[in-house]
Amino acid sequence: MSGEQHTYRVIVRGTWDGLTDRARERLLAEAAEHGLTSMRFTEEGTLSYEPTPLKHFSMRFVVVSDAADGEEMAGAIAEDRAETVLRGLGYGFTGLKSTVTDLDTMKINFKPASRR
Repeated sequence: MSGEQHTYRVIVRGTWDGLTDRARERLLAEAAEHGLTSMRFTEEGTLSYEPTPLKHFSMRFVVVSDAADGEEMAGAIAEDRAETVLRGLGYGFTGLKSTVTDLDTMKINFKPASRR
């Protein structure tokens, strides 16, 4: 029996490391597809980075998991997904760190309706 499910938005950040010449060329060639406009939270993750300098990257994920497992588990799941994607693409990386937001507990500040 599983508990209540929560939806998390997770940003996984890292540093490129040990990129082959071919991987570096591909990243530079595809940089326009991975800029600010590509920053979306998806289950499979979206990769974004700046081409100059080609140093850091981030990936955005949506993770649904048991609320009892908490944000730490959601971060670990997203980091695992990031590793799988990056390795599959043949990209070297290091220092993955995640920032997690629980959408089910996030406080939303509504602006009061204007008075007439």
